[in-house]
Amino acid sequence: MTNQITPRPGIMEIDPYMGGESHVPGVAKIHKLSSNENPLGPSPKAIAAFKAVAGTLERYPSSDHAGLRIAIGQVHGVDPSRVICGDGSDEVISWLCNAYAGPGDEVLFTAHGFSMYRISALGAGATPVEVAETKRRVDVDKLLAGCTANTRLVFLANPGNPTGTMISEAEMARLADGLPPQALLVLDGAYADFVEGFDGGLALVEARNNVFMTRTFSKIYGLGGLRVGWGYGPAAIIDVLNRIRGPFNVTAAGLAAAQAAVLDLDYTDRCRAENTRWRDWLQAELAAIGIPSDQAFGNFILTRFGSEIQADAAEAALRMAGILVRKVKGYRLPDCLRITVGDEEACRLVVDVMTKFMKERD
Repeated sequence: MTNQITPRPGIMEIDPYMGGESHVPGVAKIHKLSSNENPLGPSPKAIAAFKAVAGTLERYPSSDHAGLRIAIGQVHGVDPSRVICGDGSDEVISWLCNAYAGPGDEVLFTAHGFSMYRISALGAGATPVEVAETKRRVDVDKLLAGCTANTRLVFLANPGNPTGTMISEAEMARLADGLPPQALLVLDGAYADFVEGFDGGLALVEARNNVFMTRTFSKIYGLGGLRVGWGYGPAAIIDVLNRIRGPFNVTAAGLAAAQAAVLDLDYTDRCRAENTRWRDWLQAELAAIGIPSDQAFGNFILTRFGSEIQADAAEAALRMAGILVRKVKGYRLPDCLRITVGDEEACRLVVDVMTKFMKERD
């Protein structure tokens, strides 16, 4: 009998997401700089909150996430009733695609944009549409030119991943104002917390009905292992997403740790300051030995090499020293490596290894 059980069109076009590596055979000490994790880890208050949940694991978590939503509202100055919490911001992105895009619809993003945009679009049966960037920066004119009558969602990460570059709030507003009436602009703020004074585009969300924002607890808050994210937008969109959200989609431990983390403002400020310090140092030191990168605004830098062959060789040299970084060929950047900003030891080791690497090629 012929097997007629087949997936929906588009599913087999998805290349599964591959996380950053964490092990090298034969190397005892690893500096994992491949997943943009916080080298300082989570707030001690978040760890304490996580441990406190251990005695009540038989209980289902809150289904309305009220405690976390209220805490987010307090810290970020948003209406808690318009906050929705997800299993990482990836889940929120997936909800948006499933709720607002499908067969015959287009989901727009830039060529160097986060790979989950494409995966989520295809998973919903929609058509992913990539638009070129200009020198690794989002080009609003190109995004607007890429819109059609079928465009339903436009994803913009600001700062971008893996580029680390940003566009101004004025450019974000120009993009929102220029979209066709059926399109929703989604501002992915996974790295917004690393930018002093930047609200991730909150003012745009508040002023318009065609803008939505997403955030995560995986980066500056150091809770990647718990998978907690959130979205904020017009009440009508939140109502739609809550209709497809699972009732217990965020664990009790995740809710408790995230609530403690977002309220620990002093720790967040410390993480931001340390990241800025070592990011700027790392960029300057690598540039001085002939490895440039664009001004970065997140917790990583995108280093550029003379060729794909040289980038591969640099990655191999770092790997031999126990430093894992991210190749970004899948993001149309074959001659680049994305390097997470680690602690002082890791940053200094990266520079030492790359200094030797560049000298050997003179």
